[in-house]
Amino acid sequence: MIEVRRSGDRYRGGETAAGIESLHAFSFGPYYDPDNLRFGAILACNEERLAPGAGFDEHPHSHTEIVTWVVEGELTHRDSQGHESVVGPGDVQRLSAGGGVRHVERNDGDRPLAFVQMWLSPLAPGGDPHYEIVRGIADSTPYAVPAAGALLHPRRLAPGERTALPDAPFVYAHVVRGAVALGTSLDGDLLEPGDSARITDAEGLAAVATGDGPAELLLWEMTG
Repeated sequence: MIEVRRSGDRYRGGETAAGIESLHAFSFGPYYDPDNLRFGAILACNEERLAPGAGFDEHPHSHTEIVTWVVEGELTHRDSQGHESVVGPGDVQRLSAGGGVRHVERNDGDRPLAFVQMWLSPLAPGGDPHYEIVRGIADSTPYAVPAAGALLHPRRLAPGERTALPDAPFVYAHVVRGAVALGTSLDGDLLEPGDSARITDAEGLAAVATGDGPAELLLWEMTG
């Protein structure tokens, strides 16, 4: 089963006056929908846009796997474990909150920053916080989040290029840029930037870049 969610249906949050715009795909903060709490291991898929100098002051997390994908600009990360990094497009950043950690996220650059941040529920709560960054991850290299029983497959597609979707109990697809047809053929569901699909018992599905330009797609493969 494929359930498509459109970008326009996302809940608009953030503080526009502070240079922050947040678009939420799942219940988050003041937005609560009891029928939209999670899908598989995914608790949140937020599109965040920060103006130069804007950011999220130090705040806590616990019992969450937080994976960040920068679309444009540079994200500065600092946490209570002493890690400090600048994350750019093509990098994968993961903060395992464990029993508790605090961090800061800012746009310290002079260009607008856009990133996608995804929160996953761990298979078991607690543990020590952990931070990791992978620079310039390749399309052919899935990024494993074993604590959540999940794999992230980034896909960058040239116009007309096709990629197979993982066969898995749960697959979550998020379109970062471009347009893709999702299904078993070229006339499948058309997804554009910010659109997503929640796929149950995926088998034999593919995504095809259908626009004039390249497409970028984030695919989560989840066992439960």
